[in-house]
Amino acid sequence: MEQIIINENDDIVIRLLHFFITEKDYNPIILHGAKDEIWLEKLDENYQIIRIVSNYIHNNEQLDYDLFKTKQIAKRIKRKTFSFNMNILSIFVNLGDNVEIKNYTHVNKIDCVKVNKISDINKYRFVIDEFPNIIKENNYKEKGLELFVKITDDIAKKNEKENTKHEELFKQKRPYITYALLAINFLVFILGYIDVSILDELFLPYNIGNEYYRLITTAFSHYDIFHLLFNMYALYIAGSQIENFFGKAKYIGIYLFSAITASLLSLTFMNEGGGSLGASGAIFGLFGALLVFGYHYRVYLGNTLRSQIIPLILFNLALGFLEPGIDNGAHIGGLVGGILITMAMGVKYKENKTERTNGLILSIIVLGFLIYTAFIY
Repeated sequence: MEQIIINENDDIVIRLLHFFITEKDYNPIILHGAKDEIWLEKLDENYQIIRIVSNYIHNNEQLDYDLFKTKQIAKRIKRKTFSFNMNILSIFVNLGDNVEIKNYTHVNKIDCVKVNKISDINKYRFVIDEFPNIIKENNYKEKGLELFVKITDDIAKKNEKENTKHEELFKQKRPYITYALLAINFLVFILGYIDVSILDELFLPYNIGNEYYRLITTAFSHYDIFHLLFNMYALYIAGSQIENFFGKAKYIGIYLFSAITASLLSLTFMNEGGGSLGASGAIFGLFGALLVFGYHYRVYLGNTLRSQIIPLILFNLALGFLEPGIDNGAHIGGLVGGILITMAMGVKYKENKTERTNGLILSIIVLGFLIYTAFIY
């Protein structure tokens, strides 16, 4: 049998990959033209990018070019992922002896370290502060080929687990709640067409009195067939995605909370004697939820976020300002409500306790403020 020899550089690379992928949940980035280097991302870490470089760099001029190239690639990743800040840790495992690496730490948000063996990481306090277990987690009993097999097997299992999560998350499911919302809207429209007094009981008037139920029922009322069909098309497109990504219970919560915040801001700006009806405020809340979801999964949805979701929201808001009779107060109220309540509920597999707490606090504050401006101020 042919003997497999693992050189020292490959051993270091494999160990580092094992730590960052299996222990710290970093994900590989596929880059065209990046030879002998591996890029890993985790956008909610202090180091959003970990870069492991096995290419031989024999002098400082080559290292300068390498850092220039790194900055250009990082700019593309920032644009794609809507990241305002991107710190990079470049780990070089094959630097020439005459390269002065100490002059390349904390330069332009790129930190560089030279690692000839795993224990060399101890020389860099800023790495140990960020990843205190990196040395301990690389203390394996296995050696040589046995270690290689173990590490690659662990990485494969981790990637398989992540792929299973993503397949489950993005797999299309029957949007039964969306179907139910569509049916309710169509039913209310038909009943209102038969007896207009039904719409009079459901829409949102300037003087709401004690009929607070109108804050929600107005989101199921439409004044003509074109208004209904336009909103129901948007509800089907956005609603089926939100139901798919968040599940039925969270979807209902996002829709109803957005409907309430849309109605409250609509009341705040409504002229005396005016009124409002339609599902568009709640639908804007679903757009807000898509924004939050897309931001958390921007490595996968960055292009969709930039080319479809954001332009759609901006176009409809601009249309509301330009065309008379469109309740942009409801649109903005629904959008803000959808964003905040989605933060409070959390995004599947990306849940962050701090973000959820902030989302809940902001949701309560904004809701209280809108109640004050709509009914007291």
